[in-house]
Formats: sequence, structure tokens, C-alpha cells
Amino acid sequence: MPANYNNSAWFYDRLSRMVYGCALVNAQVYLLQYVPARAAVLIAGGGTGWILDELTKIQQSGLQITYVEIAADMMTLSKKRNTGNNEVVFINDAVERISFDKKFDVVITPFLFDNFTEETTGKVFNHIHRSLKPGGSWLNADFQLSGKWWQAILLKLMFLFFRILCNIEASKLPDVQKQFERRGYGVVEEKTFYRDFIISRVYQLI
Repeated sequence: MPANYNNSAWFYDRLSRMVYGCALVNAQVYLLQYVPARAAVLIAGGGTGWILDELTKIQQSGLQITYVEIAADMMTLSKKRNTGNNEVVFINDAVERISFDKKFDVVITPFLFDNFTEETTGKVFNHIHRSLKPGGSWLNADFQLSGKWWQAILLKLMFLFFRILCNIEASKLPDVQKQFERRGYGVVEEKTFYRDFIISRVYQLI
């Protein structure tokens, strides 16, 4: 059964700011500058939808956004966001269950893969990969372990909390970088946040 964040929709953003300050937001906002004008954009796992507000601040119109979120309560919040004159299609489902009728110039996966085991990560990754146009950009933000002792402790607590509350299947970080390398992606740009615990990367096929 896929993870579902309905139980946390009403406090998720406040909790993330209590723990990480603005780091989760900044990691995603950093990526939005790499969305070109008039792009077809897939956002997989958009959460409460504030990323739509931020994207609209940069591009008021011309984008074709497909916004995927499995939690219905999160989707309700997302539909209230400012999308300007951009075209947005909201899909309330798990991204791996969706058969897209088009390919995308940009894929954004903000803290998506940390919900999954290694096996599920591979399946979800391949499904999204097939939806990206040749020459497109994949914008990914997630946690990483960079050797600091406190990171493993905080990560373990985070997994325990969300496994109980939201039924996530993961108990450790999957090797997402291995998935990108296996499919021939290279890192074009990257930036770390929260003392290297969070990393945002722009990938393209090489």
C-alpha cells in the first residue's frame, strides 16, 4: 500500500519548518530556476502545493503543469494555490500508477524517493524516466548522509515517525543516485542545504 500523507496534511509544512527551518523550501525553490519558459512540467509528490506558488512567482503563464499527489487532503490544499495563467492538471494518485498521455520537458521530484524501498524506487524511477523527453531536465531534492553523526539519528527518527503516521515503506534512504547513473543521467547543477543533509540536483541525460 503506497504511503499516504492525509494524516499529516494539516501540520506537515509547520512541522518541516520546526525541524529544518526553511531548508526544505529553499532546496526546492533553488530548482525552479531551471524550469524553462513554456515547458511541460511534471511535479510528482507535490505535498501541500506551495511549490506551485513559488513556480508562479517565476513564471506567471505559459507552463503546462501536471501535478501529482497521492494524498487527497494534500491535493485539496494544492488546488487552492496561485497558479497564475499556467495550465495545471491535478491528479490524485500515485505517480507510478499513472499512464501519461504526453512526455515532459521537466520532471520535479521533491523528497519523493525517500518514501520507498530500493526495489520500489527502481520501479517508480523507471516509470518517471519514460515520461521525460530526450534532452529534458530532472530536478530532484532529497536527503543524503554526508558523514555527520546527527544525520543518521535524525533520519531514523523521521522514518519511524512517518512509517507510523503515514505508512511509508522506507526505513532507510534508497540509492537514488545509482538509479540516475544507471539510466545515463549526469549532474548539471547541485546545491546542498542544512549542513549537507539535503541536496538538490539538476540532472540531464548525457
